[in-house]
Amino acid sequence: TKYKSMFNIRFIIIIREEIMKLIKSLITVLFSTLLLISATTSSSVAMDKLHFVIGGGAGGGWDGTARGTGEALTKAGMLKSASFENMSGGGGGKALAYMINTKPANTILVQSTPLVLRSITRHKGYVKGNGTLSYKDVVPIAGVIGDYGAIAVAKSSPFKNFKDVVDAYNKDPNSVKMAGGSVRGSMDHLIGALAFQAAGADPNAVAYIPYDAGGKALAGLLSGETQIISTGLGELMGARDQVRIIGITAPSRVSDAPDAPTLKEQGYDVQFVNWRGFFGPPGMSNSDKSKIAKMLGDVQKTPEWETVRARNAWVNIYNPEGKFVSFLEKQTEEMTALMKKLGVI
Repeated sequence: TKYKSMFNIRFIIIIREEIMKLIKSLITVLFSTLLLISATTSSSVAMDKLHFVIGGGAGGGWDGTARGTGEALTKAGMLKSASFENMSGGGGGKALAYMINTKPANTILVQSTPLVLRSITRHKGYVKGNGTLSYKDVVPIAGVIGDYGAIAVAKSSPFKNFKDVVDAYNKDPNSVKMAGGSVRGSMDHLIGALAFQAAGADPNAVAYIPYDAGGKALAGLLSGETQIISTGLGELMGARDQVRIIGITAPSRVSDAPDAPTLKEQGYDVQFVNWRGFFGPPGMSNSDKSKIAKMLGDVQKTPEWETVRARNAWVNIYNPEGKFVSFLEKQTEEMTALMKKLGVI
């Protein structure tokens, strides 16, 4: 009876200890679940779906930025679905007018420096009355990346560096035609113009051939229609087996494209980075604007974003909401001075 009583007491103690362990485990699981729910609720999951409007064709900088951002957001679990729509026309004017006139829900527009150039050069828009369209006609959400400018030639080209291009141009200006993925006075045009100006040439005398986005501009280069292409570095990263990058507008070589020489190291002091960001339609609520802005910032902390960023050799430049507006106002002043210097305006 004595040993039986001792066994029962020991058995009760063991059962009690196991129950306490189980309760502790349940509390730990419950606490972790609550933390996860809290993090998910307050983090970067802004909405189930988002539609990206792209003001140019496939293969361009806008196209790559929109699709790359959508890819990172969905793979990181911050967005359930992303859809994309290329809307070429008027150097981005058609897409801009679409956002202004239709005010689509759950839709954002990718844009970049050309949006500022548009208001400076007073391109005719697509809205009633052919008014000038600018970033003030839409809702600035956030700037997300910077893309250095780049000049490249086909792999079979005799030009090995930018000096070779300059020498050929000085000998016969008609022998060098420059491709770009947008209209004259656009960012692609300005990148090349800056390079030629630094070399002592008249930037407005260089033959510039505009194409609908970077994909077609690249095709023009590879077909021999043009001898060089002026575009964003990110647009050339996926074509390095077809082209040779002979100059970029970074202050020093970038780690994601170490073989691409800078124009500066070749003796041409040209430094410029083109921002890209997202805008909402007029009337977008402050709540939606802030949610999307936060999501675009949060995704830059994920490995999924880093994969996309490194693939395109982008620079992370996150400017949300009010900071983005201030940046755009400052760049309008800077780009006005630059375009006057180049003689574009």
